[in-house]
Amino acid sequence: MLERAGLIKWKEKDTTVVGEDIRVGQTAPEFTAHTLDWESIPALENTKGKVRIIAAVPSLDTSTCDRETRRFNQEAASLSKDIAILVISMDLPSAQKRWCGAAGVDQVMLLSDHKDADFGEKYGCLMKEPRLLRRAVFVVNREGRVTYADYMAVTRDEPKYAEVLQAAQAAL
Repeated sequence: MLERAGLIKWKEKDTTVVGEDIRVGQTAPEFTAHTLDWESIPALENTKGKVRIIAAVPSLDTSTCDRETRRFNQEAASLSKDIAILVISMDLPSAQKRWCGAAGVDQVMLLSDHKDADFGEKYGCLMKEPRLLRRAVFVVNREGRVTYADYMAVTRDEPKYAEVLQAAQAAL
């Protein structure tokens, strides 16, 4: 598996990113992750036929990830039911479930990459040393093609929400 240094820092230290960046136009790689109930699912197959917004976050226990996930949850209410929003982190499913209950988040699908880092490696999001995901957002159309990909240069930066939502609408 490809390892790259110098792309991003975690806690002011360089970290190694595992995997290659996803590019617009390529077929989105299938990945397996755990649901809040610890069920291992193929995430793209599970949302087949929908446009997917996939948001990778380091941890729901950070202020930026908390804000981002709440924002996507809020936006989901006004989006077409043909758009699925998946938020994925390395947090354990039980921690994600507690966080969702406390935050009132119920419109997005929370997934955990904790066990195998399958998503992190396939999407170029795994930060090796802290074993967390770097912040990134992807839009995958109904046919499984990536129509939007953005990696945040700094883990504290939030995605460009309007761009992401516009890309999702355009992919319908």
